[in-house]
Amino acid sequence: MLARILLCARPVSATLPALTRPLAHSIAHMDPGSRGRPVETAIRTKLTGALVPAHLEVHNESHMHAVPPGSESHFRVLVVSASFDGLSLIQRHRLVNEALREELSSCVHALAIQAKTPAQWGSNPSVAKSPPCMGGSKGDHSVEVKLAAGRE
Repeated sequence: MLARILLCARPVSATLPALTRPLAHSIAHMDPGSRGRPVETAIRTKLTGALVPAHLEVHNESHMHAVPPGSESHFRVLVVSASFDGLSLIQRHRLVNEALREELSSCVHALAIQAKTPAQWGSNPSVAKSPPCMGGSKGDHSVEVKLAAGRE
């Protein structure tokens, strides 16, 4: 368990390409630059194994939050899978959460999930964007300013 937590805390080299990259339509594709992103790689591998997605995107959004550079703590996933046929949204999310139980209990602080059936994806291939981080840290006294700016 400790080794897994330390793996989550490893910084990513600043020389790596962009931290947010969708997986190509071919789920067999593995980004050769993902060696420095063990949590992102684990998420891709586990979702692919558990749900056999027709389309999968894993976005590391940690850079949008108050965490050290190279962190792997905040993710957004888009999973398109026939496994979701006939399931409610909450049931779909539970399948994703179950597949990522280890990461969610150790190093992943936040996971935004879009879970679509192939038919839903075919009729609406849009991807929701995450809202900007509004802070929330006890030490961040600018939250009120950020919230006010968001209402304007």
